[in-house]
Amino acid sequence: MRLDTTMTQRMDQKMILAPRMIQSMEILQLPIMALQERIQQELQENPVLELKEVSGDEQTSEEEASAAATESEATNPETELVIDEAGDKELEFERLEAFDRDWEDRYNEEHRPSRNGLDEEGDKKHDAMQNMPSRPQSLQDYLNDQLTFLDCTPDQLGLLRFLITHISENGYLAVPTEEIAKSYDQPVSVAQVEEVLRMVQKLEPPGVGARNDKECLLLQLTPETPHREVLRVLITNHLEDIAHNRLPIIQRRTGFDLGTIKEAIDVLKHLNPWPGAQFTHENIPYVVPDIAVKQTENGDYEVRLLDDWVPSIYISRRYLELYRDKGADPKAKEYLKRKIQAAQWLMEAIEQRRHTLEKVTKAIIQHQRAFLDRGPELIEPLKMQQIADQVGVHVTTVSRAVDDKWVQTPRGIFPLKRFFGGGTHTASGEEVAWETIKQKLLEIIDKEDKSNPFSDEDLVNKLHESGYPVVLRTVTKYRKMLNMPSSRQRKEWTT
Repeated sequence: MRLDTTMTQRMDQKMILAPRMIQSMEILQLPIMALQERIQQELQENPVLELKEVSGDEQTSEEEASAAATESEATNPETELVIDEAGDKELEFERLEAFDRDWEDRYNEEHRPSRNGLDEEGDKKHDAMQNMPSRPQSLQDYLNDQLTFLDCTPDQLGLLRFLITHISENGYLAVPTEEIAKSYDQPVSVAQVEEVLRMVQKLEPPGVGARNDKECLLLQLTPETPHREVLRVLITNHLEDIAHNRLPIIQRRTGFDLGTIKEAIDVLKHLNPWPGAQFTHENIPYVVPDIAVKQTENGDYEVRLLDDWVPSIYISRRYLELYRDKGADPKAKEYLKRKIQAAQWLMEAIEQRRHTLEKVTKAIIQHQRAFLDRGPELIEPLKMQQIADQVGVHVTTVSRAVDDKWVQTPRGIFPLKRFFGGGTHTASGEEVAWETIKQKLLEIIDKEDKSNPFSDEDLVNKLHESGYPVVLRTVTKYRKMLNMPSSRQRKEWTT
């Protein structure tokens, strides 16, 4: 076999994203709080970036000059600071000098700004950490605190503390008593573990130390509990029947009258199947809107970005002067060039994010005016491609702009994605959003006779009567999406 090498030419198309474009897309996709964190990170990593500090009506002259220079970059290409890797170095210096001359015109030499902006920011963070609440009490801590009130031997106390370490966050015993007996550092029998478990089950909160949901509910029954004996039977044998609203089956098998069963179930609903839940302190995420939509006096809607929390940044003049110095160390100049370039790209990406988010939101509001005027049931079918065509950007740009963004409106706070969705056509040929059909479905179920609720087939017919031609699988899917139980589970049994 003969091996040889040849040279051939081939033409193909590839899309290569420049780092500047990649950064712009990343910044666009960030919600307001993530953008704030990103800027703080860049302030720490890029020495040429400075934090703009504003105190009352006073603003330092350097900040004014930087803001003016930034504005000049956007409006006057002759003064734009662009560091081109492959460009002519003399032209590069000319651009830099023009940028700096424009900056000099606005700089007041007599009023030097304070350099402790970042220190003050650090002090604020330190104060916030000092004011953070201490670690909340856990369920295990709460149970151990109650052991002092138990009448037990020292050996039992040690076994009690060991058993409590096996109580899960929801309040249940996480492992079998046989395993606890085997893993304890002293010889104990399963009967001894069962004995101390019964002690734990007498502690607060009621139901703690249970091994399953039935035992948890039974532990919460007291002599004062209404229909205690009825509840004991229902919990032991009929929890699944209760979940599926099979009250006639319970009546037939227990002999209890239907009224007593319903009263007992009402008591059962007040028992807690997760006794440890009150000690679970999860970090509940909260929503910070990126945009506010407010109705004006003439009935129109105005869009405003809620970016007051976003730190204002600018490029330090000191580092610009160091970069301009032709006698500076070449390695230092190369380092500064990269950092100044990165800072400029970041500021431009942030400004581009503002413009894109504002334009996209305005376009969405134009399409969903009826939603804001009269309510969610009048939302219009809307696709991202429609907004992209109107704004003049690619559809992926719209997708990134609305991703994880929230808007504050007179109707409440909604994710921007809430305003997008497909639809169908009514019997009259009018286009209607799926969201409108969901609202109509809720309305029909709300008004039904609960003693004889509509089946999914009945709901299909009712929607057809309202002019919405949908199929059975669509109704079933939307009913489940809305967390609406089946007709059997919605039925209210009467005596």
